[in-house]
Amino acid sequence: MASQTLNVARYTALFTGVFYGFYHRRTLQAAHDAQKVQNAVHEREHLIAQAKEAWKKKQAPTSSNDGVITDPEDPRFDLEKLLIKWEHDAA
Repeated sequence: MASQTLNVARYTALFTGVFYGFYHRRTLQAAHDAQKVQNAVHEREHLIAQAKEAWKKKQAPTSSNDGVITDPEDPRFDLEKLLIKWEHDAA
């Protein structure tokens, strides 16, 4: 009689452990997947911030400290001022 009771306790413990392991693995995997998504979103936000910063640097007027704009694509570009600056620098 004690043998049957002992076997029931052993199998109950075994199946309980198996089911707990399955449940615990699923919760760990879900937490890992959520962290992975969060890291991907953070990385994407970081890349977007870097791209915005690079775009701002590219769009910044390329002018020296004297206020002459040397980028011919800039709407404020003045060829006459640029030529005067070059003449001044050459002299």
